Amino acid sequence: MIAVPESELDGWAGVDDNDGSVETWGDYGRACAVEGYIGLVAVGAQQALVLGDEPVMTTYLTNERLFVRWAAAYSETELVAAARRALAGRPDDDDDEDLIWQVQEAAVLFDSAVPGAELDPDERFTIDLEPGRYRVRSTHVVDEDHRMILVHLQPEP
Repeated sequence: MIAVPESELDGWAGVDDNDGSVETWGDYGRACAVEGYIGLVAVGAQQALVLGDEPVMTTYLTNERLFVRWAAAYSETELVAAARRALAGRPDDDDDEDLIWQVQEAAVLFDSAVPGAELDPDERFTIDLEPGRYRVRSTHVVDEDHRMILVHLQPEP
């Protein structure tokens, strides 16, 4: 999954599998090269946020500025509730990864294999963010009934 700035969508080419090698998969290959849960790649004059690791269902909780990546849970409702509990009880240093993302406009979340110019409305989700710098923190959460990856966006002062 990738969150590309809206104005740069046409610049995301997705996958180009000319010879089957990840190095030649075009933009999708660049996204796949991100190691871990989060990373940044250039798209035009801006940066896109890559949600790496497992290709799992992902949702975004607007009020919390939180991506919830579903690895295991009985239901979406339970997973979202567990994510909110985990976020509320999370120490400030409980990160697997941490980076700074400079945001200039809304971003569009979608499967990084798809070219941005070819996205259907049901293949994309717009993330409305205020322009500015965001600290992006990720963590892998496991409890008795859930396993998820949380990616939290925190505005930087």
